[in-house]
Amino acid sequence: MKKRPLILITNDDGITAPGIRALIDVMLEIGDIIVVAPDSPQSGTGHAITINNTLYLNKISKPDAAFDEYSCSGTPVDCVKFAVNEIIKGKPDLCVSGINHGSNSSINVIYSGTMSAAVEAGIEGIPSIGFSLSDFDWNADFEVVKPHVKRIAKQVLENGLPEGVILNVNFPREKSFKGVKVCRQAKAMWVEEFDKRKSPHGRDYYWLTGKFVNLDNGQDTDEWALSNGYVSVVPVQFDLTAHHAMQQLNTWKLDG
Repeated sequence: MKKRPLILITNDDGITAPGIRALIDVMLEIGDIIVVAPDSPQSGTGHAITINNTLYLNKISKPDAAFDEYSCSGTPVDCVKFAVNEIIKGKPDLCVSGINHGSNSSINVIYSGTMSAAVEAGIEGIPSIGFSLSDFDWNADFEVVKPHVKRIAKQVLENGLPEGVILNVNFPREKSFKGVKVCRQAKAMWVEEFDKRKSPHGRDYYWLTGKFVNLDNGQDTDEWALSNGYVSVVPVQFDLTAHHAMQQLNTWKLDG
């Protein structure tokens, strides 16, 4: 009998989030799992790591549980580092992160703790996927995405991923999908504003607000796919070198 793959599961919404519970349900159908996730919400932490505070890791699964589950006081990236170096002491066959409450399409991939956890696993040479649902509701219905999550995860296990590539998978909010599209990341940005207020003690304080602006009219982007009822699959990489700019920079007088 073929050995079941070992799958690491993490997220950024926290160990109790319904999204990670849905991901656990799906991955148990595919392989053996280990869960390491933040003990509190860590959305928007990006690729942050904890270096100025102590870290705590608590095993929260019971001795007779079907899988080991840990909560971590750090960031999603810390969770992956803990899993690889302290728990598994090696590399799992797959890392899945999510299912995030809210989209991580376009530029959001930069800020996303969900995707940063997957990227960290990718840096370790582990095939990795970040899953997100375009619904911020804590009680969002994840049932509709489960078959697609299972299919995509199994494809990665069977076929592998190109070196240095991680999948960013986003689901629209619809109850049914038109299909799955492999896309590029849309050119978009957040236009921020700071809501200035005053505390009862007379001190100014601020809340960051803003709106998401899609600057891309292409029909091959993740934003187009999600707006038109498709699941978007974007291959992303952690090599941030702008290779197309190197030739121009080599014409500059940079030396001496």
